[in-house]
Amino acid sequence: MITVDTEIYRLVPAMVIATADKFAQVPWRGPTRALFGRVTRRCERHGYRHPDLDIEMKESNSHPRRGAAIAAKTVDVLPLRPPDLIIQDELHLIAGPLGSLMGLYETAIDHLCTWELDGRPVRPKVVASTATVRRAEEQAFQVFWRRLEVFPPPGLDAGDSFFALQREPSQAAGRRYLGVCAPGRRIKVVEIRLYVALMGAAQKLFETYGVAVDPWMTLVGYFSALRELAGMSRLVRDDVSTRLSTKAIRNRGLGWRFIRDYRELTSRIDSSEIPEILDRLSITFPKDHADPDREKKRKERGDQSKRPIDVLLATNMISVGVDVPRLGLMVVGGQPKSTAEYIQATSRVGRSADGPGLVVTALNWARPRDLSHFETFEHFHATFYRHVDALSVTPFAPRSLDRGLSAVLASLVRQQDDAANANAAPQMLDPQDAVEPFIDLIRTRAEDLTSDAGVGVVITQDIKIRADAWLHQKGQAGEVLGYRQKQDGKTVGLLHQPSEGPWGLWTCPTSLREVEPGVNLLLTDFVANDGVPFEFPDSKQDDAATEDDAVPALSEDEVTAARATPAPVRPS
Repeated sequence: MITVDTEIYRLVPAMVIATADKFAQVPWRGPTRALFGRVTRRCERHGYRHPDLDIEMKESNSHPRRGAAIAAKTVDVLPLRPPDLIIQDELHLIAGPLGSLMGLYETAIDHLCTWELDGRPVRPKVVASTATVRRAEEQAFQVFWRRLEVFPPPGLDAGDSFFALQREPSQAAGRRYLGVCAPGRRIKVVEIRLYVALMGAAQKLFETYGVAVDPWMTLVGYFSALRELAGMSRLVRDDVSTRLSTKAIRNRGLGWRFIRDYRELTSRIDSSEIPEILDRLSITFPKDHADPDREKKRKERGDQSKRPIDVLLATNMISVGVDVPRLGLMVVGGQPKSTAEYIQATSRVGRSADGPGLVVTALNWARPRDLSHFETFEHFHATFYRHVDALSVTPFAPRSLDRGLSAVLASLVRQQDDAANANAAPQMLDPQDAVEPFIDLIRTRAEDLTSDAGVGVVITQDIKIRADAWLHQKGQAGEVLGYRQKQDGKTVGLLHQPSEGPWGLWTCPTSLREVEPGVNLLLTDFVANDGVPFEFPDSKQDDAATEDDAVPALSEDEVTAARATPAPVRPS
């Protein structure tokens, strides 16, 4: 298995696992053309060669014998076949800004993966999978420019769709949903009591039945917002932990328990910690977990084994790719805004036949949407696959073109052949001749996806404007134009990163998820219509006014006149 990008470009493995974000590197890195089979030379020792990698790795045309390594030289090779199969997992995530940009980048990716056989184009087969999607035919068409074919096709039995087999509750563990709504109570108070009740009950059952209760010993808390999770994080370490560790908890029929290991699965943690957390989630609770002196005995015998996790608080990071069969208990803090997200997140529990999953949704009575879901709780959960939201993908919308057209054009020009691939190629190329072969390609796809010939006219104009800007930058004296700037003092970049200033014609994103630069807000004094500045109250001013500063009382007539006078309108 190879994990370094440079080695992937040199060795070109038969299977590559990546995210859609890697599409953003195609215009920035010339060696990515090797992934599409566009190779011409290969070093017998190090793999396929590329002009930019040769400079970076100080590659030469021959290598003498060194130790066990035999002498090697560079040989000419024929192009490889581009990818034949593309598997897109979790298709429902390819929506919104990410889906729109990915659909636009697919213009270049699809072209680079296409080859000819007997004069006919051969495109790669695309297999997309998801459990929660609506209007999938339209989404697949907008992203991949393909007609959707459901595989396998629907059969004669509605209870057996090949992917899912309907079984009786007595034959499978399944998952049960429980809704809790406490009008007049703060949602944090409700969540504290839920955590205490569920963890204490699991502990009591563990003391009675042992390891058979393990699926419910780790409580997963799911939150739609990081702000809500952060508040509950403090409460778990304080209120919940304190209530569970008091001996009075036994008077309520619950188990006495210490929260020894609490973790988060959010963007606040380092990515290197995620594998370790997933491994810890797979650890079952030991038989002596109910022993109050367990920790003391562990220290006496020098047991350094990892402890199981008592509480895991997570955001939507848990809804994708987390498959821990032993998890069986989840508390959802508030109804998630997306039904698909709700289904994906709650399906992380109850995935094993060892025990059914229990999902407790704490609904906030102060939120009308939560209250509506609570009032129709049973019907909603019996039919929630019908309520999955339709996804929006608009790859050729005006704002999508502003953010991604330059990157698509640069990808097509740079990855097409050797002459245009090296970083210094923009100085040698004629911009109009370089972009001309791809105008019809982009325009045809845009007109077909939008059913609007006017979009093709706009795209043609935008491409020619970008070619003119390229030619203008190329003609500036004393500069060598490359795709990206180099630290040699003479090579300037045609492409610009979003963080390098205002978004220009040749600004290309480095990530499909971050297409908008940060916005700084500058708050100044408001000016009323009469030209008099509005002064904000000084927070440092002493609230206690002296008798000299006291505001005189108004008479009843003065109050009536003041209410009738319209207030000045301040600009927003």
